[in-house]
Amino acid sequence: MKKVYAYARVSTREQNLDRQLKAFQQLGIDERDIITDKASGASLDRPGYQVLKNHYLRDGDTLIVKSLDRLSRNKTHIKQELEYYKAHHIRVKVIDIPTTMTELPEGQEWVFEMINNILIEVLASIAEQERLTIRQRQSEGIAAAKGKGKHLGRPKAVYPPNWEDVYQRWNTKAITAKAAMSELGLKKSTFYNLVHTYQED
Repeated sequence: MKKVYAYARVSTREQNLDRQLKAFQQLGIDERDIITDKASGASLDRPGYQVLKNHYLRDGDTLIVKSLDRLSRNKTHIKQELEYYKAHHIRVKVIDIPTTMTELPEGQEWVFEMINNILIEVLASIAEQERLTIRQRQSEGIAAAKGKGKHLGRPKAVYPPNWEDVYQRWNTKAITAKAAMSELGLKKSTFYNLVHTYQED
């Protein structure tokens, strides 16, 4: 029995899948047939997508995505995946490319395939360019922050004034960890976090 599956993706856990899910629900796709990921579009190695591709989709099935960049933001990957689905007789429909949603008239399939190939080529290029632009902006933002002397990454550890003396005595087993915590006025978790950071540095 031929089935229709939908795939939704956002790049981060903070982003929302609702817009894509609503579009699928309007097409009458059952919620259990909608596979989702919260992962970057730069890689195809996403848990939901890999399960969908390798375990759910079968010859004659249909895969629906809201837009081409949900499948991937890498032009080579997009072409590679579309070729895979074509070879396995799995039809890919893209809601934002209306011609892919149209039922193919007998004898005119080649016209729609030609149109879709052109659209996919253009949109795949746009998706990849957007990914490169985002990466460039991130790099520029980090460079600008460093230029202003801003600290990036985890906050620098703040050690008590008597840390060096107490740490050395504890490290040489002159005092117990409990005594060291008492002298420093630190809780157990804070003490060991500082020890770990200090030893790393």
